[in-house]
Amino acid sequence: MSKNGGIDRSGSDLLDAFADTVLRWPERAAIESPEHTLSYQQLAFSAQRLAARLGDRPGPVAVAAGHHPDTVVALLGILAAGGVYVPIDPAFPVERQRQMAETAGCRLLVGPGTAEHAGQLGLSPLELHDSTEQALAWRTTAVAPGDPAYLLFTSGSTGRPKPVSTPRAAITATVGSLRELFEVGPDDRVLQFASLNWDTCFEEILPTLTAGGRLVFDPEAHSASFPRLLRMVERRGITVLDLPTAFWHELVLHLTEDGGPAELPECVRLVVIGGEAANPARLADWSRLTGSSRIRLLNTYGCTETTLITHAVDLLGPRTPEPGRHWEPTERAPIGRALPHVAELLASDGELLIGGPAVATGYPGLPEATAERFVLRDGHRWFRTGDRAARDGDGVLTPLGRLDHEVKIRGIRVDPAEVEAGIGAHPGVGATAVTATTLAGRAALVAYVVPRTGGPDPALAAELLLYLRERLPGHLVPSRITVVPDLVRTASGKVDRAASHRLHSTAPR
Repeated sequence: MSKNGGIDRSGSDLLDAFADTVLRWPERAAIESPEHTLSYQQLAFSAQRLAARLGDRPGPVAVAAGHHPDTVVALLGILAAGGVYVPIDPAFPVERQRQMAETAGCRLLVGPGTAEHAGQLGLSPLELHDSTEQALAWRTTAVAPGDPAYLLFTSGSTGRPKPVSTPRAAITATVGSLRELFEVGPDDRVLQFASLNWDTCFEEILPTLTAGGRLVFDPEAHSASFPRLLRMVERRGITVLDLPTAFWHELVLHLTEDGGPAELPECVRLVVIGGEAANPARLADWSRLTGSSRIRLLNTYGCTETTLITHAVDLLGPRTPEPGRHWEPTERAPIGRALPHVAELLASDGELLIGGPAVATGYPGLPEATAERFVLRDGHRWFRTGDRAARDGDGVLTPLGRLDHEVKIRGIRVDPAEVEAGIGAHPGVGATAVTATTLAGRAALVAYVVPRTGGPDPALAAELLLYLRERLPGHLVPSRITVVPDLVRTASGKVDRAASHRLHSTAPR
């Protein structure tokens, strides 16, 4: 089923491709980290030991997901057992983690040293490794394509984590397309950069480990130092970088304005960006870097509800008609064409709808939200992305903005209503409006708060920041909170976020 010739690749399971890779290259390095290197055979044995301890179909299993090979072992082990992988960031506030585990229906928490952590979340701990166990032959629990593979959380309006359930057929179809899109193979070394609590990490992990490549972990990737990052990339021989567009913007500035090397290491052949629109000025800067014509710069688009990337386009490099073209600072970057497994539809108002095997099951426990965003048209199921787009003569889509009020912060989709719900739970708050603006060249959340007492409360802003940091992940905490006497409202009495921002954006903080 496809409006653009898309095909359904959901006939086999993702782990079949991994098992084939293990049989083909058992001694090849699968994961490299400063502590040790795991071969494909060792990785499969470690995952199988965990699967045996979990038992068949353990249901949703929480994982304390950090930048460590153990998280990949947990992912593969849970999938092999027929369970549902639920990553939980140990850096999140404990109450947020507890809400996520409760919403997902988890009973177990997997990870190193999890006893105390599991107790905080009301879960039973399960250590990832047990040295007394022997290696087992690779096998997986029988699963159906519609069985859930993982459950992630996205932003919603209720103030609680909003779960998204992704079936195994969806991630299987997507990974097959991404292996071809990235042209990843046994000679590739792919840096593990993305948070292991967001779906972008699957773009790094799964195409690599089902194609015989090497997944590389290194703390220098998260050192907040571009020189250290680039030295590590060269030292490790990284060939593929998958970066949030916002981070890529900062990297380009370093390469062009901060006395950087003005080019990436020779080993890099592919840079994947995604999460938000590429800044035309940064794209123009990149196109003028030494060696930019030899590196594929791949712009991508996708939603959690549509399983990773659905659209992509090479902006520069050897897969384009003009590998060394110079982009102009006013040119808007397209989001690309649909991948082979994706069906697309542009509604009359320009909204992009995604169909095909990669569409998620929905929002568990939220039937109204599921019915609103997952719709039936012409007998097929579609996800309403909320993004407007236009198609050019070559079939490439160009973004035209959002139809709703959701924004991207650090490449993560945020519903301001969730932040407003968090702020509104504070007893000192009477009303609030949250929106996004640009601070120091980056998208950031700002909040305007009316005290419950109605009078001035100069300490409220600082008090609220502490309050929110104890309850919400960092990307949901506003960068700026301004206490104001009132908010602008529409004729129907609703808070007008944009008008409130225009009125109060210059107020003292």
